[in-house]
Amino acid sequence: MKRINAIAVVSLMAGLMMLASCQKEHITEIVIDRSLPGAFSVSDTLQVHFSPGNLQYQASSDTWRFAEHQYDYVGDDNSNISSTYGGWIDLFGWGTSGWNSGAFCYQPWSISTRNRDYFPGGSYTNGLTGAYADADWAWHNAISNGGNVAHHWRTLTQSEWNYLLFSRTNASSKLGNGNINGVGGLIILPDSWTLPMGCSFTAGLGYEWTRNSYTLAQWKQMEAAGAVFLPAAGDRYGAVVRYVGNHGYYWASTPYNDYECANEISFYGAQLFATVSDYRSRGFSVRPVR
Repeated sequence: MKRINAIAVVSLMAGLMMLASCQKEHITEIVIDRSLPGAFSVSDTLQVHFSPGNLQYQASSDTWRFAEHQYDYVGDDNSNISSTYGGWIDLFGWGTSGWNSGAFCYQPWSISTRNRDYFPGGSYTNGLTGAYADADWAWHNAISNGGNVAHHWRTLTQSEWNYLLFSRTNASSKLGNGNINGVGGLIILPDSWTLPMGCSFTAGLGYEWTRNSYTLAQWKQMEAAGAVFLPAAGDRYGAVVRYVGNHGYYWASTPYNDYECANEISFYGAQLFATVSDYRSRGFSVRPVR
């Protein structure tokens, strides 16, 4: 009888260990993904999920991460940018993933204001896709709190940004600006959307981020329902940080068809632009997808 019980105990322990292993693997998959729940069409055939926050970098440890919350940004401390800085930055020159793309400036701490220094492969016609995909900040790097593996996230192209904001079904009704606990920015709703109880949403753009206002508790409900928020994190020119809290600039992975610029989206006041370009040397936000 004692022997039978011992065998039973061993079998039970083995079963529990197997169950624990399965549960651990399942939890690991959830942690690795870290993408937000909403699905967003960026073409007629493709949907993406956004990262949980803007991309950030720490030079002293060579670490990439996502901001803890969608509404977080570094702001004026981006002026401390350097190859040894121990804080975090989140405004990057175009194609500065740290991969040697053949551009003179390819490190995330690059501050040159010469736009020709940011040409992957030495040509302004090369984008952050194809042979130069690793010049994409999100694609090349292992994001420490986003799976910690390379080639898991990427930056939207200009046509994908444009489709998302203006061309997908009911695009105008799923776009507005506002603020989360006083932080202004752009709100984008997923393709399939149900407004959480106790919350409201008014589509369209208004001045001073007052069109939609959410407490942290309300935004937690909106986020769980799939909403995405792009904070107005400003920009950087050289080591000078500007427009923090007033303007939002987000890179696309597509070059512009002239010598000095690349594509981006921008928003401020009641204005939103998704078919525009700006100088490659400017430091803009990066919001990855997968």
